[in-house]
Amino acid sequence: MKQTINFTTFANAFRNSDSRKDQFSYEALELIFDYIEDFERDTGEQVEFDMIGVCCEWAEEDAETLAQYYGFDSAAPEDVLESMQDATQVAGVTSAGKVVYVQF
Repeated sequence: MKQTINFTTFANAFRNSDSRKDQFSYEALELIFDYIEDFERDTGEQVEFDMIGVCCEWAEEDAETLAQYYGFDSAAPEDVLESMQDATQVAGVTSAGKVVYVQF
């Protein structure tokens, strides 16, 4: 049995969780949700919602932090974004300049 959820239900699951409510910004949650929906549409596969799985798989970080974590030569946001897109799946960049990506 599967249940289809919309973005509001997805975001509320995080916001109502004591341990996960601050894991992602609202904008990052939108990017992740849209990425998953695009994946489902492109592949024809349904993805089962797993909040803990999303939290373990996805991250939201600024360019400087990512450059330090992954040892990129440049911390310039456009260079970091390009490096991240080459290395993993990127859902997008928030208006605050944080990259939303699958951790590797």
